[in-house]
Amino acid sequence: MKIRFVVLFLSCIMVISCDDDTTSTKTLETTENVDQNKKITAKTIEDIDYRDYALSSESESEIVTWDRYHELATQISYLKKGDFSFFNGDIELLKKFIKEFKTQMPDQFKTNLIVSRNAIIETELLKLNENLTIDNISRDEKLFNIKALFVAFSNLNYLINKKLEDDFYDKIQPE
Repeated sequence: MKIRFVVLFLSCIMVISCDDDTTSTKTLETTENVDQNKKITAKTIEDIDYRDYALSSESESEIVTWDRYHELATQISYLKKGDFSFFNGDIELLKKFIKEFKTQMPDQFKTNLIVSRNAIIETELLKLNENLTIDNISRDEKLFNIKALFVAFSNLNYLINKKLEDDFYDKIQPE
C-alpha cells in the first residue's frame, strides 16, 4: 500500500514538473515586452510635458545670421519626431557643433543670462549624447534628459525674447 502511494506521489510530481515549458514561454514574452517598452517613440516624446517658448518675429530677424542656432532648432524638431541621429552620433562632432554654436552667437546676445543658458544647453546635449549611446541607461532617464534639453532650449528662446523686449523698452524715453 505504501509503495502504491509513493509511486502515485512521484507520478504526480513528474506530471507537475513536466509543465515547466509554459512558464519559460511566459518569461520570454515578458522579456520581449519589456524590451519593446524601452523604445522611445515620437508619441512618447510628444507626451513630454514642458513649457515651450517660440521666438518672436523680432527675435527671429535678429538671429537670422546665427546658423548653428537654426541647426539646433531643426535637430530638436527632428528629436520631437523620434529621430536621434544627431544626438547619439559622434561625440567629437557634437563638441565641434557646440563650439561653433557658442562662437557664432551674435554679440548683442552675449549677456550673462544667455551665455549661462548656452552652457546649460551644452551640458544637456552632452548628457543626452552619453545616455543615448550607453545601452544600460533606463528609458525614464533618457526621457528625463530629452525633457531637460527641451526645457533648456525653450528657456534660451524665452531669454532671447526677453532681452530684445528689454532693449526695446530701454530705448523708449519717458516724456
